This record gives sequence, structure tokens and C-alpha cells, in this order.
Amino acid sequence: MAIYIIVEGKNDRSKLRRLLHEDVRIVCTFGTLNSNKLESLRKEIKDEEVYLFMDNDSSGKKIRGVLRDAFPDAGHIYTRRGYPGVEGTPDEYLVAQLEKAGLEEFIIYPEFPPIP
Repeated sequence: MAIYIIVEGKNDRSKLRRLLHEDVRIVCTFGTLNSNKLESLRKEIKDEEVYLFMDNDSSGKKIRGVLRDAFPDAGHIYTRRGYPGVEGTPDEYLVAQLEKAGLEEFIIYPEFPPIP
């Protein structure tokens, strides 16, 4: 069974790609969701496990709302308000959110500096 994470843009995908095994498929909406893009995502993902990871801004919330309707069984991963989107979220916080979503087995843990 494949696992998909839908993000908004390629920078979000690059940021997560460094933290997740390659068997997790990360697909982008590229900020817009017309009916063709939505249908393309549905065809690609089918009934696979899917997570939505959008920026915590008005655009991200709008996209999450549309995707929530298209993928009612999707898991939701959130970044904290105040971070500049998924791409601007610190690795430590991303890892914590991926763990919270139950994706530990797919995480490539970065070397974090020791806490003094």
C-alpha cells in the first residue's frame, strides 16, 4: 500500500523529501485546484493512504477544504501558525508532526544539535 502526502508546492515537497523515505509519494497542488487537477490527484491516489499537509494560511486552508471533500478519509498534518509555510517550518517540528500522524517508520531522522 502506497502512502501519499499532498502539499501545495515544490519547495514544500523538497523540504519533506529530505525527511521521508522515497516510498512515500509527495504530490503538489501547485497552489491551485481546478477540477482537472483534482481528478488527476484522485486517479493517482485512488484508495491509497493519503495525508494533507498545507500551509497554515488562508490559501492553504482553502486548498485543505477542497481536498478534505475529495479525500474524506485523509489524515491531516498541520504546521504551526507563524511559520512561513511547510517549507519554512523547522525540521524538528516537521518530524514531530509526521510522528503525530503515525508515519515514524518512514521518517529519515536528521541529526539535531544537542540541547544545551
